[in-house]
Amino acid sequence: MRAVTWQGRRDVSVDTVPDPKLQEPTDAIIRVTSTGICGSDLHLYEVMGPFMGKGDILGHEPMGVVEEVGPEVRTIAPGDRVVIPFQIACGYCFMCTRGLQTQCETTQVRESGMGAALFGYTKLYGEVPGGQAEFLRVPQAQYGPIKVPQGPPDDRFVYLSDVLPTAWQAVEYANIPDGGSVVVLGLGPIGDMSARVAAHRGAGRVIGVDLVPERLARARALGVEVIDLRETDDLAGEIRDRTEGRGPDSVIDAVGMEAHGSTAAKLAQQMAALLPDAVAAKMMQKAGVDRLTALYSAIDIVRRGGTISLIGVYGGAADPMPMLTLFDKQIQLRMGQANVKRWVDDIVPLLAGDDDPLGVDTFATHRLPLAEAPRAYDLFQKKQDGAVKVLLRP
Repeated sequence: MRAVTWQGRRDVSVDTVPDPKLQEPTDAIIRVTSTGICGSDLHLYEVMGPFMGKGDILGHEPMGVVEEVGPEVRTIAPGDRVVIPFQIACGYCFMCTRGLQTQCETTQVRESGMGAALFGYTKLYGEVPGGQAEFLRVPQAQYGPIKVPQGPPDDRFVYLSDVLPTAWQAVEYANIPDGGSVVVLGLGPIGDMSARVAAHRGAGRVIGVDLVPERLARARALGVEVIDLRETDDLAGEIRDRTEGRGPDSVIDAVGMEAHGSTAAKLAQQMAALLPDAVAAKMMQKAGVDRLTALYSAIDIVRRGGTISLIGVYGGAADPMPMLTLFDKQIQLRMGQANVKRWVDDIVPLLAGDDDPLGVDTFATHRLPLAEAPRAYDLFQKKQDGAVKVLLRP
């Protein structure tokens, strides 16, 4: 089959690799019909290279058609149309039964000290072949796959793999009061969808912050107030001016470790990229190499007694946290990878009708053949041609 493989920093290729086969009785094989490029994939493309292996198959946002199932898989059958959550979870362990599928005790990558295994996402998370490919082996298929109706285009459902539940959890964790205010830092795919979900779920004011003109225009067209970072020297001050001087009830950090504005951390990331992988991996795990501009901004911006929801990916283990400010302001802080299946029942009704309240049908900005994946990654990483969300078609 053909698959998108990691070859090095800013280097992916589409190669011929062996077809996946059933390995366990709880496996399934799907033929991929659509697969997204996630902002988290750009971390692999740019920063997280020390945790990658040359030839690793990328991607964790696939959907497709079931080709084959193991003997213990009874919830799906060949011919079914399914979306595959980005994490691999069993559904029956202590963590899964409490809605914490990203902490699944059956698939936890204990040798790395990490949570549930993820598709296409580094040695830290099990180095499981990903879904930017023609076919995908799905472990724990007795639980993971989300069966969806035949008929509607893939765009209606593909975001159940990651974007929709991640944005839903971001809003849930943000604890926005009914009619309250929320600032969304970063209007990439997750921030954009978080703003939509927040408005749908009753936020009175949604303010989006970014510096990419196309992203700002896209959010503005949906009724989101926007702030262009290129046009303000005092983001916190401007937001307080818009929120009666106290700041918003909630802030969603949808940026993570590659935020603009930290020269020292950017240099640390660049230095790590030049080191041998084993050395760079230890540096990233033991030293602070994240750019914390977005997190520091969230702490500054949120009102006293407010809530910060971290949904952007952070990677460094020893980044300094302003604990005095967090404590003094009585800030509530929630974070973590999205527990996909915990939120599916809340989201699917919004996809079942014709009204499309979250705009999923038109959410993708680019739809390209799998063969054009290298160009797609380059466009997305450089934020060119208005690229916000890219779908690949095998």
